[in-house]
Amino acid sequence: MKRYEQSSGGAVPMGPPLICAFLLLIAAAAWALDVNEDGYGSLTDFLDDIYGTEQNAGLTAFPVLNIPMGGRAEGMAGSFSAVCDDASFLEWNPAGSSMLPSTELAFFHNNWIGDTKIEGAVFASRYRDLGYAAGGKWLYTPFTEYNIYGDRVSKGYYSEAVAVLNASYNFFSGYYFSGLSLGANLKGAFRFMPDFSDDAGGVIAGSGREQSAFMVMADLGLLTRIDFLKFYYTRERNLSAALVIRNLGPPALGDALPSALCAALAYRPLRPLLFSFDFSLPFNMTDIGASERPYWAAGCSVAVTRFLSMRAGVMGKPGNTRLAVGSAVNLDKLVLDVNYTLDLLTQLTPLNRISLGVRFNLGDQGRRALADRLEALYLAGFNAYAEGRDEEAQIYWEDALELDSRFEPAHEGLALLRHTREVRERIDALESLDF
Repeated sequence: MKRYEQSSGGAVPMGPPLICAFLLLIAAAAWALDVNEDGYGSLTDFLDDIYGTEQNAGLTAFPVLNIPMGGRAEGMAGSFSAVCDDASFLEWNPAGSSMLPSTELAFFHNNWIGDTKIEGAVFASRYRDLGYAAGGKWLYTPFTEYNIYGDRVSKGYYSEAVAVLNASYNFFSGYYFSGLSLGANLKGAFRFMPDFSDDAGGVIAGSGREQSAFMVMADLGLLTRIDFLKFYYTRERNLSAALVIRNLGPPALGDALPSALCAALAYRPLRPLLFSFDFSLPFNMTDIGASERPYWAAGCSVAVTRFLSMRAGVMGKPGNTRLAVGSAVNLDKLVLDVNYTLDLLTQLTPLNRISLGVRFNLGDQGRRALADRLEALYLAGFNAYAEGRDEEAQIYWEDALELDSRFEPAHEGLALLRHTREVRERIDALESLDF
């Protein structure tokens, strides 16, 4: 059995090369965020030359479905579908709940364009291989209408809200294979439009209700994790792969939902360093020819110390390229996430795209303590077997299987004992032959 070092998800101090590389990445992102108005125009022109404009932009309903609540996922520019190790998974991959390390309660706030804001909340937990979560987010922006004389004729808030129920199950999980998680989100989205006026300036009663809508949709996701080119020892796997279909549902008042198919990878070559990549293929379920072009997102996260991590990311999307930098402070049971995001839908103004997240760690329901106990029983049995105390070794390994029947090293130990006894019985039989 390969013995793995315990890891609570915290960092270890980085060497100078990693720190320097990350600082260079942050410096480059900060340079992009700190350009003046002319520089912003140049940046926009440069990215438009690469990706061009999106002719089919704005043809789908419920833009709130495309705007992240915030948290660690936004700090990595949305390249989170294969990471999914905190409550942010709910927006990116419904399969993440059955592989969560801990139960979490999270709250998010995102300042978007102008006076538009997004509030969000998520609760996520799991029982053995069954994951479950509930959450939602609410987008709202002031709606004020004036007539040709400058008099206010209508006011209120345009808002969109999404509620999500999640469930996932991790199939084939064991000691050597983390399993294949299949998950689904059931989502209900509501759009509220205040009443607006006619050409004469009079408010049309019920006009807002005609533009309001309620829709039901679903997400489906797959997630698995394996060890690949791993240069450190922990129980957690270092390579994740994911496949997600988002926002499957009928059109809203004739407009298609922002449906997309996403394939993603996340790789941790060293314990403090994480890279992630998402590739998304949007599709319009009412008119496939009106689908937007594919786009991608790449992110990097570095744990500088056990309590401080930094991240950066870029999303390459026609007409809406996004750059993000962020950081998190981990206070054991409380994590604070702060991100700054620049995308080409917003204008470069001070503190224009700040998102905040607060995550409360409510414990792992004893999973870490169970893993430690299983490893201790296995090692005690192995030592007893090495010293020839087979019956004692058998007791240790059977105790381990009583705690977790899928603990494969204990099964292997008992199989070794049976084989050893069979060999000894054959030797005794040969020695007792009467020639």
